[in-house]
Amino acid sequence: MLREIAELESGRVLLTGGPKRLARIYLNAWIRRGKAVLAEYLPFQVEGEVFIGSPFESGDFDVYLIVNPISKSSVEKEMLYTWLSKHSNRLVLLYESKYIADSITRYRIRQFVDYLIAYKRETVGFERIEAMRLKGGKVIGRKTYVRRR
Repeated sequence: MLREIAELESGRVLLTGGPKRLARIYLNAWIRRGKAVLAEYLPFQVEGEVFIGSPFESGDFDVYLIVNPISKSSVEKEMLYTWLSKHSNRLVLLYESKYIADSITRYRIRQFVDYLIAYKRETVGFERIEAMRLKGGKVIGRKTYVRRR
């Protein structure tokens, strides 16, 4: 499922738990394929050219990076939901530093997300990634990846 996300042409992917490494991998893969990327700001380094600015005020880009969508104010969230519904043909990477996995059902953003990747670093020396495919706000596919450090 992680490879499937890297090969997307359009869709909305929510990364939670602060997975800088995964976000960097996805953005670099899309940049290498020649996609123009606009980010609110970059909480990590990326190879290649990334434009910085507000996605709500900017023109046509292939990929958008929106940082901390769940932590935004209610007014900003409403703007984001309206914007997401209008840009369903674009590739949008939503990067959230808070960890959210099964609790996604409590958030309205679940209706706008196609994939959820929840990253968690465990205390016993491994990392766990939960990848979920969502449709209409419901989980329709799930896969767990574990990596020892």
